[in-house]
Amino acid sequence: MADTFEELVAKQRAADAAQHTVEALRDTYGPPAERGMTGAQSGTYETALRAWRDLDREVQTALSDYARHTGRPRADIEAEVAQAAAEPQDT
Repeated sequence: MADTFEELVAKQRAADAAQHTVEALRDTYGPPAERGMTGAQSGTYETALRAWRDLDREVQTALSDYARHTGRPRADIEAEVAQAAAEPQDT
């Protein structure tokens, strides 16, 4: 199996962080369709959006692979990963 549970949690945290970046940019620049962004702003937003999408796709694929290898329901694993990712990290 390629990913451990801890690796799934780390991937979920990375995707969550990317989502927060996109949301922060949207709050700062305004919704892309409503307000004209400068070229630099548009590039920054699009790059952040692609990163979030790619990370989320990676999480979804890893969750499916983990579920298949463990024989457990994907929904259960996804819920456990989401819960663990939402908890503060030990430093």
